[in-house]
Formats: sequence, C-alpha cells, structure tokens
Amino acid sequence: MTSIKRDFLAYLDEMNLITILLPLSYHQGVASAFFITDGSWKSPLQMKKKYVIENHLKYECQFSEEYCFGSQYWIIDEHGGKTDLQIGAVIRTEAFDQKFYYNGTDLGVTYQSGQSLFKLWAPTAVQVKLKLRSPDSHFSEIVKLKREHKGIWSTTVQRDVEYYHYSFLIQVNQEWREAIDPYAKAVTVNGEQGVVVNLKKTERPKIDLPPLESPVDAIIYETHIRDFTIHPDSGIKNKGLYLGAGELTTKGIDDEPTGLSYVKSLGITHIEFLPFHDFAGVDELRASEEYNWGYNPLHFNVPEGSYSTNPANPYSRITELKQLIDQVHRTGMRVMMDVVYNHVYIREESSFEKVVPGYFFRHDEMGMPSNGTGVGNDLASERLMVRKFILDSVRFWMEEYHVDGFRFDLMGILDIETMNQVKTVCDTIAKGTLIIGEGWNLNTPLPFHQKAIIANQKKLPQIAQFNDHFRDSIKGSTFNIYDKGYAMGNAHYLEAAIEVITGSIGFMEEEKGLFNEPTQTINYIECHDNHTLWDKLQVCLEDADDSLRRKYHRLATGIVLLSQGIPFLHSGQEFFRTKQGDGNSYCSPDTINQLDWNRKSKYKENVEYITGLVQIRKAYPSFRMRTAAEIRTHIRRLSLPVPVLAFLLQTKEHEILLAINPSTRRCSISLPNGEWWILANPTRAGASPIAAKSGEAVIAPISLYVFLNPAPQGRLRQP
Repeated sequence: MTSIKRDFLAYLDEMNLITILLPLSYHQGVASAFFITDGSWKSPLQMKKKYVIENHLKYECQFSEEYCFGSQYWIIDEHGGKTDLQIGAVIRTEAFDQKFYYNGTDLGVTYQSGQSLFKLWAPTAVQVKLKLRSPDSHFSEIVKLKREHKGIWSTTVQRDVEYYHYSFLIQVNQEWREAIDPYAKAVTVNGEQGVVVNLKKTERPKIDLPPLESPVDAIIYETHIRDFTIHPDSGIKNKGLYLGAGELTTKGIDDEPTGLSYVKSLGITHIEFLPFHDFAGVDELRASEEYNWGYNPLHFNVPEGSYSTNPANPYSRITELKQLIDQVHRTGMRVMMDVVYNHVYIREESSFEKVVPGYFFRHDEMGMPSNGTGVGNDLASERLMVRKFILDSVRFWMEEYHVDGFRFDLMGILDIETMNQVKTVCDTIAKGTLIIGEGWNLNTPLPFHQKAIIANQKKLPQIAQFNDHFRDSIKGSTFNIYDKGYAMGNAHYLEAAIEVITGSIGFMEEEKGLFNEPTQTINYIECHDNHTLWDKLQVCLEDADDSLRRKYHRLATGIVLLSQGIPFLHSGQEFFRTKQGDGNSYCSPDTINQLDWNRKSKYKENVEYITGLVQIRKAYPSFRMRTAAEIRTHIRRLSLPVPVLAFLLQTKEHEILLAINPSTRRCSISLPNGEWWILANPTRAGASPIAAKSGEAVIAPISLYVFLNPAPQGRLRQP
C-alpha cells in the first residue's frame, strides 16, 4: 500500500475528464483552480461542473493534453494540496476499449527450452514486474517488464524455466498487487501460483469422429466427474478422478457396464461434464473431504487439480484430462465442457481485478459491481479484452484439449456479439461444434437487446438454449415442487406440451414460437440444478406408490427423447436418480451427489426402455427434423380426448404415429389406414418392431406409443 498523503481524491473517468472530490473539511471543499502535472510540467484544468455529494464537493474538470497511460500524474489545487491521479471509470469507456484492444495471440507465457516470453495486458499499470521462482528454491527473482503498445508489458527470460512458479506484480493507483497470470495454463496446488509448462510434452493426436450433421442429432448426457465415478460399487478404480471417468469396460455388482462404457451403450452422442477448469471450493490436498460442482472459477485455462492423481505435479491434471477426453472419443462420443465465463469466485481476489482494476466487471449506475449472477460479480463480456479472453479461452480448450462443445453457464449475463463470435471461432476449428447455454434474463446492466437470452434467440441462430418452458410444461414448475406438469396428467399444460413437443417453434401459431428453429431448443426436465424428477415425484405424488411414480417418470423422459429439438438427460435420470430430496446439492457430500450404480441394476428394465427410445430417435429422422418449416409441413396433430396427444410424423420413407397418454384412463385411437408396427409401448421400446397393429389401438394409462408404417424389413423382435 502507498503511504502518500492525499489531501483530496482525483480520478480519470474519461479520456479527458477528471473527477475531483474535495472533503468539506478541507477548505470547506472550495477550490477555484486545479492543475495536472507529471513532475516535469504543469497544466491548468478547466472546471465544467461542481456539486455537493456525501460530504464532498465534486468537481468535473477537463484537460486538453493526451493522457499517457503508464505514467504517474498528480493533481494540485491553489491551496497547495496534492493527490495522485487515480484510474477511474475511464476503463469502462469505449474510447479506452478501442485504444487498448490487443489482437495478439501471445498473452501469458510462450515457452521455449532456451527462453520464455512473458506477456501481460495491463494498460493502466505504471510498473509491472515478473516474480519467478524455481520449484526447489525459497527465493524469488524479480524481473522488470517493458511497456509496449496497446497496454502490453513483456519480458523474455533467457534460460529454461520449465516448472518455474511465477506471478505478476502490478502497480496501479499507487498500489502494488500480486496476480496470477489470467492466461495461465498450469498452476500449483489450489491455484496459488502460475507454473511454466511445456505443453508440447502433453500433445496427443486428435481422434477423428464422424461429422455431426445437425445439432438435433445430438443426445446430451450431463454428469460430474466425481459423481460419475465415486460410488463404492461403480466398478471404477480411479474414483473421483479424470482417469476414473475415462475408464472403459468397468462393471457394477450385476456384472453389467458402468461408467463410460455404460453411457456409450445408452446411445449418447455427447457427454457433458460439469466444470473442470480450476475452481475454488475443494482443497486439492484434501479432495476426498470436500465437494463442489465447480461453478467457482479461479483459472479459466487450467484443469481442476482435485480430479488429478497428483495436484502437486502441474502436468498431472493436464495429461490426465487429455487422456479422459481421448477415451470418450475412442467410444465415438464427444465431450462438452461446462464453462463459467459469467463471473469469478471472488472479484477482489481475481487476477482480472488485480491486473486491470474495474475493467473486467460490469458496474451499475452508482459505480458498484453488478450482481446479476447472484455471486457478487458479472463479467463484462461486451468489453473488447473481456470478449477476447473468452474467445481465446474457448479456442485454447478446443485446440489443446480437443473439447467438442461448450455449455455456457448463465449465458444471459453475456452479450450476443460475444456468443456469436464464440460460435464462429469454434466452427473455424471444428465444423458443427455444439454451443448451448442458459439464456435466463438476469439483472445485469447490459441493454436488453444485447443480452444472450431466449428472448433474443433470433439474434443467436446457431446457439441452443435450455428450454425452461419445455421443462416446466412437461414435469411442472421447477420452483413449485407441488406443481404437476403435462406428463403427470395436468391438462392445463396441454397446449404448452403441444408446442414444446413440436420444437417450440410456434407449431400452432408461428408468431408465438419460443425459437425460430428446433436446433435452438435444449429439451430437458432435470439437470444438476434443483430437484431431480424422482425427488419431485416423491413430493407431489406423496400418496402414490413407487410403481406409479416410475410410470410418470418414464413418460416424462420419453417425451424428452421423442420431441423435436435437442434432448438432454441428467446422468442417472434413466434409473430414477435421487438426491434424497436435496434441491441444491452444489456442496453436498458424495452420499447425496454420487451416481448410485446399484439403481442402474435395480431399475434395469427402465434403463433398457430408455435405451430403446434413444435407438428409435437415432433410427428415424422423423424425430430429428432439421427446420421449423419441415416440422410444420410434416407433422400433424390428431384430434383425441384431452389430455391425450397424438402426432403423425410423415416423411418420404415412412409415417410414424407418436401417442402420449398422461392420464390414468386408457384411451382408444383409430390408426390411419394400413398396417402399423409398434416400436414402443408401455413396457418395451426399440428401433425394431414389437408387433403389428391396424384399426383401433388402445393407449394404456401413463404411457407413450410409437407406431411405424411401413415397417422396416426384417423379423419382429422376440418377446
């Protein structure tokens, strides 16, 4: 901290505007003249406004000289008072953004065996130093960085510094701060220091996968690396770790597949892992004693250490995560990464705030940090160097780790331009990269028309959004646990169900569509957040027996898989996952969060049924129509008693009839002319037919049916 005596305060709030605050106790706050100086010259300021604010007189003054960032200026008044000119709100102006936007690709450390280049973007800093320490030494070396264009500071260390720990010392507003490199690619235990690594040592060839022709061909399975592996009967050796999540041919107590091989057997195309960038909430040296979902980001370009076998070895987390991703690719599935570019764990302690105070975060009209995320800070993605950081980070995960897609946590905090540029960057690396996000409209000071939210989906044509309308219409309100949705027989949700089953594109009234295209809707009824569907059913069907709850659960999950759009399953949903009633398990113990692989054995029949529905979806393009126009042209709703729904899906190759009966009464429907083959009934499902039917068909209570005309060639499946 500085020991300078300040008679008053002065801030650079625009490129040529200085705000001065004189305490009323200092000459009654009155001054008739102010001057700016750097010690070698002095120039008068032009007073424009003055007014009283909280025991101060506030003066707004202009100056004609060009402010030289990186230099220290002082403000003097006619009384002989003096203060340093601090960097104020100027950092949040468009002029500042334009002046200091840097489009280089070399921020952070560029390692070579004989020399390493260190670069930091810190345009408001007066001095920057590199603090460098060998891992086997207790003493640090301090190296001064040189200021370059666009606010860049750099230095080259002329020797091999692999494994060295490093941080930056930055002087802004007469205060020194120590910060970890925002672009760090490796860190020490618990992210306390950056580490210089040679990523070429960890390179792995990318395993090629067949192209994803359309987002609606994806079936997403969300899980958490620890949840996925930690159960005692998971059959997984490396429990709670990257290596465990990547183990193949693991088996449970029933000698049937668990883990990655099991997910592959379901027919999943994309496995989405909750955040695996470095996060707070788990001490990496006591990982088994703590739990966290991972939405407390520390270092955006570093893998989390608690999932590695040796958090103290900076390479361990890198190589083991890469091995996990390779293993997923070997199964033919893709990896989606849950990313949290909307906030940091603690703003004041983040590298962003220490390096360029006030720049990386949004502030409200009073100059206070905004809190649309609910955790005390919102990243200002609309600022050029914040946007650049997000784009650089996304590119890094794709190119270095071969990640195939991203789920953007609280995407509504981010701006439309940033998200569209994310999609562009991803597609230049791998065509068809899946980008999905939570488009909730959050209270952050970004103009409504710029927010990456569902209401602005027309401006985000290639990005899919979590469809909370689907979720709440099918299962009932997430935030009213007693509310029953359409799948539980609530006829009040009938029209909403028609809309979401047909892709939320305005099937009945085009202008009322939530989305323009089915490729934009993520259809889901549960995820890591809130109660699982099974736990909701336990409450809102308190007097029912489990067999009835299982029917409702199966029906709701079936609707997810057979609706137009992109289906999303929460891991364990197919075997009635429970968190024992915990609706917010972000830091609950393993006993709550673990994937109970014994339930997979116990409810094997349901797992097989859901697998069969996945097979139907993948085998018949009628359930994966690419466009809204195709849906409106080729889907027809049949007239049936409320709340029963039936849709005729027509293509050149075949007709499919999807019938859904969420009521407790059976219903008869007249099948269109011809012989129809049953692909799904209340107990069995699959791409091959079960039986033939024509004329009248009885639709059992709380069930769905899939009829096919004409039948595919081949024999019926044996009962």
